Amino acid sequence: MLGINEIKMKRRKFIKNSALATTMAFVPSFLKAFEGAFPNKFGHKNLVIIHLMGGNDGLNTIVPINNDIYYNARPKIAIKKSDTIKLNYEIGFHKSLAPLKRLYDDGYLSIINNVGYPNPSRSHFTSTDIWHTASDHENILESGWIGRYLDNYGRKPHNAIQIDDHLALALRGERLNGIATKQAKQLYRSLQESDFNSILSHYDNSHLTEHNLGYLYKTMIDAKSSARYLYEKTLDSKLSESYPKKSSLASQLKVVGQFINSGIDTSVYYTTLNGFDTHAFQNNKHENLLKVYAEAVDAFVKDLKRNNTFKDTLILTFSEFGRRVEQNYSDGTDHGAANNIFVIGENLKRAGFYNQLANLKDLDDNGDLKYEIDFREVYATILNNWLEVDDRKILNKVFSKLNFI
Repeated sequence: MLGINEIKMKRRKFIKNSALATTMAFVPSFLKAFEGAFPNKFGHKNLVIIHLMGGNDGLNTIVPINNDIYYNARPKIAIKKSDTIKLNYEIGFHKSLAPLKRLYDDGYLSIINNVGYPNPSRSHFTSTDIWHTASDHENILESGWIGRYLDNYGRKPHNAIQIDDHLALALRGERLNGIATKQAKQLYRSLQESDFNSILSHYDNSHLTEHNLGYLYKTMIDAKSSARYLYEKTLDSKLSESYPKKSSLASQLKVVGQFINSGIDTSVYYTTLNGFDTHAFQNNKHENLLKVYAEAVDAFVKDLKRNNTFKDTLILTFSEFGRRVEQNYSDGTDHGAANNIFVIGENLKRAGFYNQLANLKDLDDNGDLKYEIDFREVYATILNNWLEVDDRKILNKVFSKLNFI
């Protein structure tokens, strides 16, 4: 029988090497995880989040095609009117967003402009942490908003899944974390091939009295249960072949589609598309990234519609900040503030443009777009109106609700 030191060594090795390591990163000093009192309410609706990492240039995504201020501020990188998909006299989509235009025409897309928060940070890390935790800039929390959703309404780690090997702060709670995996089969096999089962063989109820060790064991037991559940639920569900090839986002959404169409009891999925930090030679990079994004989303929506699951799915796309209005000297844009976000679904109350584009005559002291809508109002609306939970328990503050769902 292994001694406690050997168990701890195996524990450290497991935490270091396991694909689930990031689901165990938080070990709070006082734990209520063993009180067994997670509420039973967990909805069937799906929320799929797409993070455009790096700071998407919203002005070159939704283009003010007849605004002289825009064209004067960006003499080399402004999108020509002829390179847009015209929506009306004032606005055009970047031409790479043709698939999104179809969703727009069908009433499945709501565009919310000028989304941000007070005293905005122009640091990728800080601003991402703020969006992940739904915090004020002055007091950034250590748990994510989805993690706190799990704390209050979840039962198992797989109730929120990130399609990655590493778990973002957004999915880390105080008592329960989401799970990070690229595929159900990969996750299940990685646990079978690791020291996972060996460590669990030395578990007994007395370990629950040891806060850190008990927390570790409970997390491992939950992770094993989730891995088996996901694997067994998706055994008879094949990955769709209709997604674009060689696309990281399409690959992630393909797995999300498999999970949703398998009927698993997951409510939140988190995906990412990197590369939007376009400081230099922006236009070609940005055009390609928007094409990757739009084609992946188009394939995902079609997959869900074929399986009659789109009606129960809401897709939120955000970026940690927008870009500066004026181009820089490298034919790119620097970090900005407020930005547009996309909400896609079949049950929108207000499709199209939720509000007006930013006023380019009224910028902040740094020459950036001013925020009009606090991003936490978007979260509060989704939590309350879509996931049907008490948003105040998760956001720790009362925020106004919007009218897009």
